Amino acid sequence: MTVARKVIDEPSEDIVANARNDRGNIRGPFGRLALFIRQVINELKKVVTPTRRELVSYTGVVLVFVVIMMALVYGLDLVFAFVVNYVFGK
Repeated sequence: MTVARKVIDEPSEDIVANARNDRGNIRGPFGRLALFIRQVINELKKVVTPTRRELVSYTGVVLVFVVIMMALVYGLDLVFAFVVNYVFGK
């Protein structure tokens, strides 16, 4: 079984300090846009893609959850329909 590699994040104080330094150096709208894009790229480098086995497992969990929620909503709909028909008559 292969487990996805976890990347240790940079401490939050360093992120804030780096962002403040970058913000102080760059003031124009294009500079802010460039800073934003750099930060997005840095965050995307930290993303770990799931393995095939993990992806299948996650998909199964989501599908089972959706089926359970559908059954719950269907059951509540039937109960409320019965109560409304009982109270107001048919």
